[in-house]
Amino acid sequence: MRCLKGFYMSLGMFSAIPLPYHFWNEKYLPVMVAGFPLVGGVIGGLWWLAAWGLIALGIPLMLTAAALTLSPFLIAGFIHLDGFMDTSDAHLSRRPLKERLRILKDPLVGTFAVVMLAVLLLFQFAAMYIVAENGGYLALLVTISVLARCCSTLAIFGLKHLSISNYGPLLAQGVSVSHKVFVFVAAAGAIALSFVYAGIPGLIVAAAVVLGYCAAMSRVYRSFGGVSGDLLGYSQVISEVCGLIALALIQGW
Repeated sequence: MRCLKGFYMSLGMFSAIPLPYHFWNEKYLPVMVAGFPLVGGVIGGLWWLAAWGLIALGIPLMLTAAALTLSPFLIAGFIHLDGFMDTSDAHLSRRPLKERLRILKDPLVGTFAVVMLAVLLLFQFAAMYIVAENGGYLALLVTISVLARCCSTLAIFGLKHLSISNYGPLLAQGVSVSHKVFVFVAAAGAIALSFVYAGIPGLIVAAAVVLGYCAAMSRVYRSFGGVSGDLLGYSQVISEVCGLIALALIQGW
C-alpha cells in the first residue's frame, strides 16, 4: 500500500494524467521520488500507443510526427520543458553565478529560452518523423522515457542541491539504500528489455539517453554548482531527444 500511494503521488506530481482524487503525504516522499521511473513507464507507454495508433490509422506522416513530438510534453504537463527553457536562459546568458541564479528563478521567458526551444523541437520533430516513417522499434519510446527519469531520480538522490531549489532538498529527505537500489534495478531492467526487444539498437538508444543526460547535467551542474528542478528538467529533455535521434539514425541507416 505504501508503494502504491507513493506511486500515485508521483503520477500526480510528474504528469498531467487526470486522477480521480488528490493525495499528498510527506512521509511517502522517498517512495514518490523512487517511483518517478514508473511514471516514465506510463508516459512512455502512452507515447508508444499513440505512435502505434497514429501509424496504424494511416494519419499523414507530417501530422503523426507533430503529434508524437508533442505527446510526451503534453502527458507530462510541460513541467520538464519549463525547466529546459529556464535553464537555457540562465546558462546561456554567461553572466556571473549570482545573476544566472536570478535568471533561473525569473518567471519571464528570455531570448535564449525561445531559441533553444525552437532548436529542441526541430530536432525532436525531425527524429520523430524518421521514426514514424519507418515504424520500427517503437517500444523503445518507453525505454527513452524510463531511463531519462531514472537518471533524474539518481541525480536527486546523489547530487548537491542548489540553495534556491524549492523541492530538491525536500525530495531527497528520507531516501534509503532500498530506494536507490530500486531505481538502479529499474534502469537495468529497461536496458535489458530493450536488448531483448531490439538487440544492439536497443542498447544504442539506451546508451544515447544515459550519455545525453550525463553530458547535459555535467555542463549545467558545473555552471550552477548544484541541481534544481529546472536543471533536472533540462537534462531530462535533452536525454530524451538524444535517445530519439539515436533511434532515428538507426532506422535511417
